[in-house]
Amino acid sequence: MDLAEGDRAVAAIREIAARTAGAQVIGGIGGFGSLFAFDSDRWPDPVLVSSTDGVGTKLKIAIALDRFDTIGMDLVNHCLNDVAVSGADPLFFLDYLATGRLDADRAAALVGGMADACVAAGVSLVGGETAELPGLYAGDDFDLAGFCVGAVARADLIDGSAVKPGDSLIGLPSSGLHTNGYSLVRRLFGADEYETHLTGMDTTLAEALLVPHRSYLFDVRRLRTALRAADGDIRSLAHLTGGGWAGNIPRTLPARCGVVVRRDGWTVPPLFQRIVERGNLADGEAFATFNMGIGLTAVIPAGLQMVAQAALPESVQLGEVITVAPGEPRVQWR
Repeated sequence: MDLAEGDRAVAAIREIAARTAGAQVIGGIGGFGSLFAFDSDRWPDPVLVSSTDGVGTKLKIAIALDRFDTIGMDLVNHCLNDVAVSGADPLFFLDYLATGRLDADRAAALVGGMADACVAAGVSLVGGETAELPGLYAGDDFDLAGFCVGAVARADLIDGSAVKPGDSLIGLPSSGLHTNGYSLVRRLFGADEYETHLTGMDTTLAEALLVPHRSYLFDVRRLRTALRAADGDIRSLAHLTGGGWAGNIPRTLPARCGVVVRRDGWTVPPLFQRIVERGNLADGEAFATFNMGIGLTAVIPAGLQMVAQAALPESVQLGEVITVAPGEPRVQWR
């Protein structure tokens, strides 16, 4: 290991992380364990919600383009969303960076993106691990993982148990592929096409592929506040990541409940259209691999769609909750 480069990376990361530290962070980067003082008055009868995830082969796009300023945002926002769909407030975040050859500048760019996303969300980056593992990672290859812990009062937990047939399904747009489907994209498009403009797209393919994963944290908070003011609440939330629509929405529904989705409820963005055309993908494969332009779905009480629309003007009306028989698809299309 290059100890000098390691020291340079740690110094840069310590300075970057310091700007995310809230009042509940005790100490700073450098201890064996990260310290965070939990506020039990803010979350009575608290439930801790944790999430861990990675960025996947989107990293290979970043390496090919030598651009690392957005990947850290992807990592944080993915984990924040997984915590937020339970109704929790994210508290703190940690990361793990493993590489074959430590590059302090690249590490600083990666952690800088994490810090930007943490600051935007009001979350503290309290620590992490940077490992140089030349026996596992060759050349410029590296991997990145994130870990987030949040809290919610038990009475405010969103667990899908209140969902019932007739409830409405709404969705919020994604910012792009987020962090799923990149292995397929890399098979369909060569690196020589990254700087080209595909039909219907205002940006290059590279720019579109590296748009950061969107955070829905504040959208969830706005929606919940609006619905509660109208004597309702969010009944379930699904973050459309790996597994797509059928792999994620049913996880948020009670047994015997499914959803029927209107295909004309939104327009699939050009990036997804070009991918589907290039790969000649059937609907089943496309919607199982990609979010297809919708990154978050919410089940809300019937009759409160206009309240949701006023709180979240970007939201779209997707469909409704239905009763399904055993063995019947739980995500159906109309």
